[in-house]
Amino acid sequence: MNSIFSTDLSNFDAKVIQASHDKPILVDLWADWCSPCLVIAPILEKTIKEFDDQICLAKIEVDDGDNMKIAGHYKVRGFPTIILFQYGNEIARFSGAKPLQFVRQFIEEHADL
Repeated sequence: MNSIFSTDLSNFDAKVIQASHDKPILVDLWADWCSPCLVIAPILEKTIKEFDDQICLAKIEVDDGDNMKIAGHYKVRGFPTIILFQYGNEIARFSGAKPLQFVRQFIEEHADL
């Protein structure tokens, strides 16, 4: 599986929840009208590449199809919201655009790598 991929409501359980038993998965809940979402996207991608396939990034465009139901299920109140899943559970989250160092430290602190 690619380290960075898009997912949606139809395959979220398989591609994120089940797959997070193998390695941690960061889920980026974003929208194309959201400027902070566009700012953090390349930062998340760069960070994932730095971790050399130890962690994945699942991107969910919340305005696409029924994807807002995922945001509702996890009580997301703003975008972007980045949620770390591991062993089938939410481990930690943050919202808003953050610098590379913050994202790197967030992963190191919360993910079991």
